[in-house]
Amino acid sequence: MTQTDAPLPQSRTAYVLERLRADMDSGVINPGDQLRQTAIAKRYGVSPTPVREALRILAADGSVDYTSHRGATVRDFTPEMAHDLYRMRAELEGLACEIATERMTDDGFRAVQRANEALVDATAAGEDPAALSVLNRQLHFAIYASASAVVVDSVRHLWERFKPSVTLWGVTSFCQALDHDHDLILAAIERRDSAAARTAMRDHVLHAWELRQTDADLRPGGAGATDAQVGR
Repeated sequence: MTQTDAPLPQSRTAYVLERLRADMDSGVINPGDQLRQTAIAKRYGVSPTPVREALRILAADGSVDYTSHRGATVRDFTPEMAHDLYRMRAELEGLACEIATERMTDDGFRAVQRANEALVDATAAGEDPAALSVLNRQLHFAIYASASAVVVDSVRHLWERFKPSVTLWGVTSFCQALDHDHDLILAAIERRDSAAARTAMRDHVLHAWELRQTDADLRPGGAGATDAQVGR
């Protein structure tokens, strides 16, 4: 993490919160990492006060755990917690895709196609897995953008609750499988078949769960980790 030269927004707490979430999304900060207030304040060029407030917000939404001995630590999900989250994601994202398909305009669908093409091209070019993961997220939220803000916010909350340190997009065969899933989703959306789009998205999220279970290096490091773990 490096301090940028960009001016800070009016709310320094919001600035720190945005930076922390971005670093967790990109893999700069990983599950299990300790978040030391003084170090974060120095890196982001702020005082410890907005850092403390931002960490409290992250603790409230479940992204960070506080302990008396270790302070703030990025939550590392147990297998059971991760499984529960993916099951909830499958249902909610399926519903979000159904609603988005019902309301999708031609311009909205073209935006989805562009996002998918960017991901496919980057995958074919062998881009960094972290970059592919970001493009995958952009594709999903390009779809959900046709639903209401409350739907988008709800899906985003689940995505932010669990950020595995290793992405599926680092395995070539997994990339191909997930790209194929996306093709099925986009085909249903293009037909404006909302029921099929919902099923395709739900199956896609559960497929990602199944793929991660097949590789020990891709599983979260929660307490009591077994061969039945998950993430994306």
